[in-house]
Amino acid sequence: VVVGDSKQLPPTTFFDRMAEDDDSASAASDLESILGMFCAQQAPERMLRWHYRSRHESLISFSNEAFYDSRLVIFPSPDKARESTGLRMRYDPESFYKPGSGGRVNPAEARAVAQAVARHAVESPHLTLGVAAFSLAQARAVEDQLEILRRQDASSETFFAAHPEEPFFVKNLENVQGDERDVILISVGYGKRQDGRMGMNFGPLNQEGGERRLNVLVTRARRRCVVFANFEAADVRSDARGVVALKQFLKYARTGKMELPERTGRGADSPFEEAVARELGRRGHQVDHQVGSAGFFVDLAVVDPDRPGRYLLGVECDGASYHSARSARDRDRLRQQVLEGLGWTIHRIWSTDWFMNPGREMERLEEAIRRTGQAGSDGASPLDGAPTSGEASSGPSAPRVVASPSRSRASSLVRKALAAPAPRETCVPYRLADFEIDLGVREFYEVPVEDVSDWLAEVVAVESPVHWEEAGARVVRFAGLGRMGSRIKERVSQALGQCIGGGAVAANGDFLWVPDRQWRPGEPQARVRCRKDVHDSLRRIDRIAPEEIGHALVLAVRDSHGIKDDDAVGEAARIFGFKQLGKNLRTGFHAVLGRLVEEGTLQRQSGFLYEAEGSAGDRSS
Repeated sequence: VVVGDSKQLPPTTFFDRMAEDDDSASAASDLESILGMFCAQQAPERMLRWHYRSRHESLISFSNEAFYDSRLVIFPSPDKARESTGLRMRYDPESFYKPGSGGRVNPAEARAVAQAVARHAVESPHLTLGVAAFSLAQARAVEDQLEILRRQDASSETFFAAHPEEPFFVKNLENVQGDERDVILISVGYGKRQDGRMGMNFGPLNQEGGERRLNVLVTRARRRCVVFANFEAADVRSDARGVVALKQFLKYARTGKMELPERTGRGADSPFEEAVARELGRRGHQVDHQVGSAGFFVDLAVVDPDRPGRYLLGVECDGASYHSARSARDRDRLRQQVLEGLGWTIHRIWSTDWFMNPGREMERLEEAIRRTGQAGSDGASPLDGAPTSGEASSGPSAPRVVASPSRSRASSLVRKALAAPAPRETCVPYRLADFEIDLGVREFYEVPVEDVSDWLAEVVAVESPVHWEEAGARVVRFAGLGRMGSRIKERVSQALGQCIGGGAVAANGDFLWVPDRQWRPGEPQARVRCRKDVHDSLRRIDRIAPEEIGHALVLAVRDSHGIKDDDAVGEAARIFGFKQLGKNLRTGFHAVLGRLVEEGTLQRQSGFLYEAEGSAGDRSS
């Protein structure tokens, strides 16, 4: 199997001379790559059409149309206004290109790019970043300007060492192939001079194959791409294929002519879809039909009334078109996973359910819209990927009550937790307990132990399993205290002993659980809570229950059908929302993995891990 992309760059020509001196060189040396050799032999080809990487379709739509004949299947993003994702252009007519003796750079543009890097390091340090310039001279100018800013303010230096697997880079056009980052900044550099004249020299883009270099450059970003230039598409006049492609790309980035998702003008696929849309409209919701492009469309998209630039909910109407789809695996699991990964909330209505009881299905749909609207108003956009202010984001369903010293409330919360059905998601947001404690005129250490015990039980009812120190810290914070002194710590320890001894919570090692709700990795009720946007203390290895780590490892092994130890640890870390693992986390994950193998939950064969037959996870499946 030979895998490649003839629309991107071939291997380097560095060794061409060596091949010419080799007597064994054949006609194959005239071909640019092994891929070219196979294509010349008319070997059967298959295009991999589904595009997953880009978090917004504007990041790939230009390449899809310009280079791939619109054959890629692209999934739409709910961020139709490109508020936090997608392609944008920063047009700066006040900057000037200095050719020849001026260094062949645009100093003001380099400075603007460096300033954008510095802002990113402060505002979005959790997202990886790369800078690509059209020329080596412009790349060096950006590096020089960034060095000046870093010397002036070292407060964001941790960002430049925070992503060991995908470190920050500044590269030129020729060296960026193979790199991907969450955010890419593109510095064109070339452009208008101070006298207003503009040459048509765009470096490598003027050469043969320049359009392939551009295709490489504009497809490096996963979430956001910003293009810096001091000219517009209308200023470009050249017949070189690479420069023509650049003109089209800048027009797209600047004007949003192909901005997606958009109202496609396509009608409803079925009377069923029309009926759902009419009912939504009658209830005051603005609805767009067939949102998307390039092979995949969301049937109905409900516009967010508070943020018209976003869609609140995607509605899939599964009728005749559903049954005619070629692959149940594609339509059910993969498509919904990709859409949800892009930030969509998808609600599915079955045609048979609608025709049997449209009123009930409409109430379910209304509830989904209300729930999604509340989730959006409680915190940052799911596309932002950044923590909200405060200690952590507790999610839309975190309870907020004013707690008085009453044991009945804690008992009620525990009973509700016991009665609630076990979550079925493989990864759910980490919910933080959130309530207030009114101490009145008392000091914390004067509060009866029974009351503190109740408060601890309330925390456990929401956050089980939770480390006992985390539970104690929550209670102290809810009481309005900044830290846990010796007398407060003693009262918390006494309350913890009573809480466990009285059966209000269960203890397993350092972790507290709701009684009768403990589980082992792989069991149906087991769950992993995402630690992406939580406080740093909850991301420490000693604050994550071994059972949660074990369940993530079981899921990684189960989905892989055979995986190496390090790869299983990496996959489990991604389930938790970790982009990279430090030494402590990696060591802790491997320790749990070893115990799972020892106890027989996982088994190792020929260096690969498998889920043991007859394990809890195997029985549940």
